[in-house]
This record gives sequence, structure tokens and C-alpha cells, in this order.
Amino acid sequence: MREQDVTFKPGNHAIFLVFGLNKPDDTGPVKAICEDAPSFVRSLRNRYPAETVSCVLGFGSPAWDHLFPRRKKPKELSPFAEIKGEKFTAPSTPGDLFFHIRSSRADLAVELASLVTESLGDSVFPIDEVHGFRYFDGRAILGFVDGTENPDIPEESRRFAVIGDAEPDFKGGSYCFVQKYVHDMAAWNKLSTEEQEKVIGRGKFNDRELSDEDKPENAHNAVTNIEDENGEELKIVRANMPFANPGKGEYGTYFIGYASTFTTTRKMLENMFIGDPVGNTDRILDFSTAVTGALFFIPSLELLDELAAAED
Repeated sequence: MREQDVTFKPGNHAIFLVFGLNKPDDTGPVKAICEDAPSFVRSLRNRYPAETVSCVLGFGSPAWDHLFPRRKKPKELSPFAEIKGEKFTAPSTPGDLFFHIRSSRADLAVELASLVTESLGDSVFPIDEVHGFRYFDGRAILGFVDGTENPDIPEESRRFAVIGDAEPDFKGGSYCFVQKYVHDMAAWNKLSTEEQEKVIGRGKFNDRELSDEDKPENAHNAVTNIEDENGEELKIVRANMPFANPGKGEYGTYFIGYASTFTTTRKMLENMFIGDPVGNTDRILDFSTAVTGALFFIPSLELLDELAAAED
């Protein structure tokens, strides 16, 4: 099975689109996008082969139930359940269709997003749209290099991000969780560099992980480091991007994690927002507020072709 571009690098420019179904009885345009989106990408890649254009398409749980009622459903696809800790909350927000568009050029990302929205027409309505950009040398707005915990080699990336034999009917697919964070930059910038490093768990300028002696238990990379029952570290593939609206004083990070099982991502989130042990919450949440949260299933390219022809 050929997976969608879930293990691609974040890119220089990204557009994240979340839609709701506007005309539940008119499923034609939504099913057609299963063929249209890959064809749009092929066309732009042929015209601009060096610009790393890509588009990932996913479906939320309610949309899957409505669009493909006769098909089996991915076992972990369900509406994201809010995670509410004593201090912080990971909210659940709606979403039927999701598009993750990437390109080394902003104009091509916008072109692809325009083709997608024009193809869908009024069959959907917009829920969220975020334009991300590469910030210096791959840093988050907070000033630290992002994605350092991603698997290092392609084979590992696929193993953690792409569904394998555990779900044979959905092999080549992926679970995608998205979450938009808005940062309190005024509070963050009041911290010294050393204090910021203890929040993240890494050096700000050399990106070196702090030693166990220097790293607090609630540092971001300590809280999100989880293992299975055999002691093997469990990973997801992140493609986070910064976004900003300086005139509004809004600066944030669009978190996006691809995984072969959503259980891994959810455990990381529970560690962040509830704590393990309870109360040991992620220090980064003192400066970052999650304002969205939605789970999508990303079909393989072969399954996308089948879904385009699926009967109501």
C-alpha cells in the first residue's frame, strides 16, 4: 500500500484546512476530492518538480460514518475526547475533512489550497485555516528547534506513522491528530534562557538535550517521552509549524502528529495535560494554550481511490 505524504518534512510553508460537511445529502464533491487532491498534487509536481508540493487528506469520525456507511471503520477513529486535567484542558473541536498542504513556496501552497476549496465548493464550510511557515532554522516561535524527537530514519518514520499489519484493512493509512496552540509570548520572553531551556528540556542554541540531573520532571520532552511495556520508546511523526498574526499579537504552533495508532498520541497528551503522576503537567502549558483538537484518519492512496467510488 502506498501511504500519503505523512512522513514528509514539515516544509517551508504549510496550510492546514479543516472543513465541516455543509450538504450531508450531496456527497459527490467530497468523494470526488479523494481523486482530485492527488491529481492536483501530480499536476503541480510535474510543473514544479523541485518545490516539494504535497497534500494529505483525512476524514473525521462523523464524516466517515456519513460518507462511507457501508465500509468498515478504522478501529481508533472516533471524535477526540477532551482531556481535562486539574489545571489544563485539551479541548475537542469539530472537523469532518482535513487537508495538510506543504510546499517550499508559499504561492504553490496557496494554489493547491485554492484548487481544493474550489473543487469542494459549497459542499463544505470552513472551520479552521492556519498558514504555517518555516521560522529560521526549523524553530518554533518559542525559539527552540521543533521536531527533534521525530524518528531519525525513513524506515522508523514509517513504522511509527503508518498503519501496518495490525489493521490490514487500513494498511498504509495513518491517524492524524491536530491541535492549535496560542502562546503567551510576553510571559515566555520574561524567562531567562536557562529557565526556557528547563521548560523545553533542551538547549536553546545547541539543541542538546539537558542531562537527567538538569532536566525537570515536567520539562516538555520529559513528559512526552513514553515507552511500551518492553521499555521501547514510542514515537509519532510531527510536522509542527509556527504561525503568527503580529497585528493581532497572536503567535502560535500548529501541532500535527501522524501515528500508526492514536493510543500513542493520546498517552502523550494525557501526560501533558493530566500528568503521570497526576499533577506533573507539561511546563510548556503555562505559556501555551490549546484552542483546538481533532482526530482524523488518513487513508492510503489505494483506499482513497476506493472511497471516491464508494456507494452511499
